Amino acid sequence: VVASMRKYSKLVFDCHLMVVDPERYVDAYAQAGADIMTIHVEATKHIRGALQKIKAAGMKAGVVINPGTPVEALIPVLDLMDQGLIMTVNPGFGGQAFIPEMMSKVERVVELREKGGYSFDIEVDGGVDNNTIAACAKAGANVFVAGSYLFKNPDLTAQVQTLRDAIDA
Repeated sequence: VVASMRKYSKLVFDCHLMVVDPERYVDAYAQAGADIMTIHVEATKHIRGALQKIKAAGMKAGVVINPGTPVEALIPVLDLMDQGLIMTVNPGFGGQAFIPEMMSKVERVVELREKGGYSFDIEVDGGVDNNTIAACAKAGANVFVAGSYLFKNPDLTAQVQTLRDAIDA
């Protein structure tokens, strides 16, 4: 899918893999044209090695933590992260309700980034819509995944604008 779409777009392809041992797929995603490979800290025994492999393949490296995973799981790899993703739903399927308690995790990741002098992006994914995106931005997220919210309306441009308006408000 990435390879077939790459020839039609110069946009950033952030590939969020929800698989066990994601390091098995690094070369395939790099060759397909992925810009960022984002993997779950819970999905590999060797998160540091997996991130090093992603970076060596020429992609940016993103690390995901699920709602039940403590932020401290990111500490050993903060220096390798180009993006930290806080799941704001339990991963598995679209359309779930946003878990507001995850905003404290976003705030904690912001603290760790600032304390360590890092510059990685902070992303949120799950239940992001015009009612939740402002809280995400206020907590410190600067990258937002809003799948179901965007695609449930045929006017994608209007949906994106409602998100931008909510952040600006």
